[in-house]
Amino acid sequence: MFKTLRVIVVDDEAPARELLCDMLGEIGGVEVVAQCANGFEAVKAVTESTPDLLFLDVQMPKLDGFEVLELLGAEAPPVVFTTAYDQYALKAFEIHAVDYLLKPFTDDRLGEALRRIRHSSPDAGTPPTLAETRRAESAKSGDAEKGHLDRILVRDGAQIHVIGTSRLDYVEAQDDVVLLAVGGEKYRKSERMARLEAGLDPRQFVRIHRSYLLNVERLAKLELYAKDSRLAILHDGTRLPVSRAGYARLRELL
Repeated sequence: MFKTLRVIVVDDEAPARELLCDMLGEIGGVEVVAQCANGFEAVKAVTESTPDLLFLDVQMPKLDGFEVLELLGAEAPPVVFTTAYDQYALKAFEIHAVDYLLKPFTDDRLGEALRRIRHSSPDAGTPPTLAETRRAESAKSGDAEKGHLDRILVRDGAQIHVIGTSRLDYVEAQDDVVLLAVGGEKYRKSERMARLEAGLDPRQFVRIHRSYLLNVERLAKLELYAKDSRLAILHDGTRLPVSRAGYARLRELL
């Protein structure tokens, strides 16, 4: 006997949410604990409800489905993507989605997805945990060919900050965490510096030190600090160390 699956349905279109909930009700063995109209609601609902399964649309305003999973991180439950677009399927399975349902899907296809979830766990009662998700590569920036990030998402409890990369002053690395400096504020994000750097436009951001990544538009001047070391002085007066290699990269860029 399978346990009742507690699920959350996320879709920005109300008719699509209602239809899926009706279909789940017909199949049975499922309790819809929350319906969400956008990604922000989804992150909050998952955090508060700890569901067994997430039915997640891909294309939504403000936050897409992949960004929802990025923000949830290890808290993300198993996910079934529900979308009218097939081009995201590969990325979905790369982040260990349980299934990928193309709209419009049938009751039989939905039932197949639920059976897959129930039978994929060791005890055939609890869906497998989504242990790790990978950040989706941004295709929303002006430089779509390179795929550079145009925004960075930061989760602070139930609050979500969407930071445009053009607003970044600099990034500071602290072990497996980065601090994003924006207008005198710092936002903490669990991310490795090298991984974040790889997503940013190298024409705008340069690694000036092993612990600092600088938005060159914020640079006011360079000062010699000691032999082979310098300080970057930002327009707001912030002083950041510049290594020999960082200085070489700066000179090449400027």
